[in-house]
Amino acid sequence: MSSRGANVSSRTGIAFMTPAAVLIGLFVVFPFFWIIAVSFTNRSLLGANALHPQFVGLKNYLDLFDPTTFWSQGGFGPSLWLTIQFVVLSAMCGQVLLGLALAWISRELSPRAKALLQSIVMLAWILPDVVVGFAWFAYLDRDAGTLNQLLHGLNIPAADFLIEHPFLTICAFNAWRGAAFSMMLFDAALQSIPPSYLETADVVGASGWQKLRDIVLPLIRGHIVTDLILITMWTFNVFTPFLLTAGGPSFESDILPIYTYRIAFKSFEFGKGAAIGVIVMLINLAFSLLYLRLAQRGLRKKGKAA
Repeated sequence: MSSRGANVSSRTGIAFMTPAAVLIGLFVVFPFFWIIAVSFTNRSLLGANALHPQFVGLKNYLDLFDPTTFWSQGGFGPSLWLTIQFVVLSAMCGQVLLGLALAWISRELSPRAKALLQSIVMLAWILPDVVVGFAWFAYLDRDAGTLNQLLHGLNIPAADFLIEHPFLTICAFNAWRGAAFSMMLFDAALQSIPPSYLETADVVGASGWQKLRDIVLPLIRGHIVTDLILITMWTFNVFTPFLLTAGGPSFESDILPIYTYRIAFKSFEFGKGAAIGVIVMLINLAFSLLYLRLAQRGLRKKGKAA
């Protein structure tokens, strides 16, 4: 290729990449640095600080980690601890186990039944958050909810799940909502296992649990790690539970995204809300670096094996 042709090709590539670069700069890079800058100010959404915010240094961060208020009700400490529990129960346990179970069960189904099962599960993932949130709100309603109607038919007392068990409710909701991603990931992982491995296990009389424990889980360990890290990052930022409980009652479901919203847009402390956002970004960055490190280690192992 001549130098003139190379220059034309280079200019064409730049022309195609420019719109994407502009969009990334406007909606990713600029907000990233703007949030960091705002976290060092006392910017508010109302009042004098909205027009003329002042630089306060690390005050917002120190206020969040102030030992005297860190564990106070509705404070940053309880919200952080609640979010950790939410991630462990709904993502690391709920989504992974539910997704793996669905992928394992779908192996035994006919192609048509498998496609139907996956389509139903995928609906929970692709439907808009508002639609899913209000559908669950109606499902769990104390007086006319579907779940309580079913319990009534079984002679089990009705319960107001959103008031009496808000945290467990949002954990179950998030596990159901995100199980589709885990199911599809594990389904692809199971298809990569040589059929001869499982056929040999059948010949020696291994049970389903033994095949899962001794053959499948060791072979899909990398996929499990990938799934855990990705859904952990997503769950740390999920805001949909707000549609069910709005963080209540009495802050029992006040996970970090809801806490950030409450501080920034209800208390109008935008600088402090930005500081919380930066902390969440650092947590996500830590998980991203862990994921990249594990991925590189996996590639090195594959290279050595080859």
